Amino acid sequence: MLNFGKIALVVATFLVPSAAMAQDDPAQILGEERLQSLMERTAPVDVADGSVMPHFIADPAWPKPLPNNWTFGQIAGVYADNDDNIWVLQRSRSLTTEEAGLLEAVGEDAEGAPVSALGHPRPFGPITDCCGPAPAVMQFDQEGNLLRAWGGPSDTDYLETMCRQEDGCFWPANEHGIYIDHNDFVYIGSNGNGSGNTPWASPNGWDGHVLKFTMDGEFVLQVGATGAEAPDSNDTDGGINGTPQLFRPADMVVDPETNILYIADGYGNNRVVAVDAESGQYVGHFGAYGQNPVDDDLADNSGTFAEDLAAEDAPRPGFFRNPVHCVEISDDGFLYVCDRGNNRIQVFDLADLGQPCDNPNGEAGLCGFVEEQFVSVETRTTIPGTAVSVNFSTDDGQTCLYVGDNSNMTIYVLNRDSLGELARFGRPGQGVGEFHWLHNVAVDASGNIYTGEVDTGKRAQRFIRYGEAGCSGDGDTVGGVLMSAAE
Repeated sequence: MLNFGKIALVVATFLVPSAAMAQDDPAQILGEERLQSLMERTAPVDVADGSVMPHFIADPAWPKPLPNNWTFGQIAGVYADNDDNIWVLQRSRSLTTEEAGLLEAVGEDAEGAPVSALGHPRPFGPITDCCGPAPAVMQFDQEGNLLRAWGGPSDTDYLETMCRQEDGCFWPANEHGIYIDHNDFVYIGSNGNGSGNTPWASPNGWDGHVLKFTMDGEFVLQVGATGAEAPDSNDTDGGINGTPQLFRPADMVVDPETNILYIADGYGNNRVVAVDAESGQYVGHFGAYGQNPVDDDLADNSGTFAEDLAAEDAPRPGFFRNPVHCVEISDDGFLYVCDRGNNRIQVFDLADLGQPCDNPNGEAGLCGFVEEQFVSVETRTTIPGTAVSVNFSTDDGQTCLYVGDNSNMTIYVLNRDSLGELARFGRPGQGVGEFHWLHNVAVDASGNIYTGEVDTGKRAQRFIRYGEAGCSGDGDTVGGVLMSAAE
């Protein structure tokens, strides 16, 4: 039986504002019953027999309200830095007319009607008393206080002073993914689709680049270039300053042992590409099962994963299907890749990866390929894919692998050794501890989990870990119909 007294101490920072216990004190009103209700929202379900794992409780008071009447758009990335501060990348251009109701008219549309900086109709000026778009990049401490905020077109004069195109810095038409490396550099990805309909969009069309900054937003490096014309997963030097040409890259991670930057490339290309994190110069690349060169034609002409399921009992696509959505490195030197379009994750050994190699049958031990795990393999939503983000527990050995599922709106807890599901938590919804278009999963040094949501979710959430630090036990497949709900 759970010890509510001990758990209450863990979450007291956001449930008990002071030691005073007057009759009308909020702490008394909340009490143990509300705490239990909050725990039930994120209680693990479909727990495998004999398994041990961390438990989590949603922290509804994180982060604290933003200053300056700012508000979040879609959360395109979350990450915990080396000092345990949490970075959020948000899309200010995703705010609706009402969500950005404080914005005044600053120009005119094609018909001459007054519009705001986001292109929203403003014939009579602001329409509400709140709010406006926050800068794109935001850093929070453990208590949820905002420490830094910079970047993007919603940050006044930033593109004229800090990220100038004449200096080779092209802000993305659509932000995607944030990462902070061992040297405290900040990286962001880009997946703008070249439609030209996004306010403040780059005039160069498709996004095809990763940007590197200092923590204060000073531009350092761009890998790739805007205006990519077509996918080319074998390009090595077509980007700015001879860097590889990317195509709508989704995520990135740096190996601290080698300072090599691995990029999930992405929503157009079908590969992971490796570059030197200091110079951006090409190091290597690979596709599914570690293959190099990558067969873009095979991927582009293969239809959807749902069509594969209809034709075959157990498909094992020999290619990454868009989007290649995440990359993450474990402490013991393995690279985990979210092949979201194929409902799976693949695992690779960094010691043997990225060079010309042939592995059409997906043989373990060839081309750096180690193993794969399908994630809710029978999911057939029109949203492409399930495996959207991965991260690790912070115990010795990182024994838990957390996998975010964007279609089923849940987080799976896997035994990292077997890649079997031990349990899952979270469900579709807009309430505390629920998810709408779960997009990212980050973990801080204490094992707390942070998530970001896109589409209309537009929020970051924090889940406080309690109980076990790591995972043990047996699991089998990942995902599928909730057995606990079917009983």
